Amino acid sequence: MTTDKTGAETTVTDNPELQRFEIALDPEGTVGFALYRDRDDTQAGAQRIFFHTEVDEAYGGRGLGTILVRGSIDATRAAGRRIVPVCPLFAAYVGKHDDVTDIVDQPDVHVMRYLREHTG
Repeated sequence: MTTDKTGAETTVTDNPELQRFEIALDPEGTVGFALYRDRDDTQAGAQRIFFHTEVDEAYGGRGLGTILVRGSIDATRAAGRRIVPVCPLFAAYVGKHDDVTDIVDQPDVHVMRYLREHTG
């Protein structure tokens, strides 16, 4: 379990039914999420495309977005998938953390086409 800047305990979990990772505080519950789509490509392999992240404004400034991104990346690595950071928050995070570059694929025209076809 990770704590935010206020010392509150956080939990990051995958909700595959909604295709998103969620960050929760106790006792508040879910206060943010990161949407993704899984893509299996013959050339690129198993990818997880992160395209949108939100944290409730009432909890801003506490580092929850960063905790959510890190937890999502760690779980994606454990699942054997590569990260595709379409979401600006994910892109900024992977740009600053060399320890994740080995599993990062940059978005390309194929990824963006896939997103258009699989989001709605």
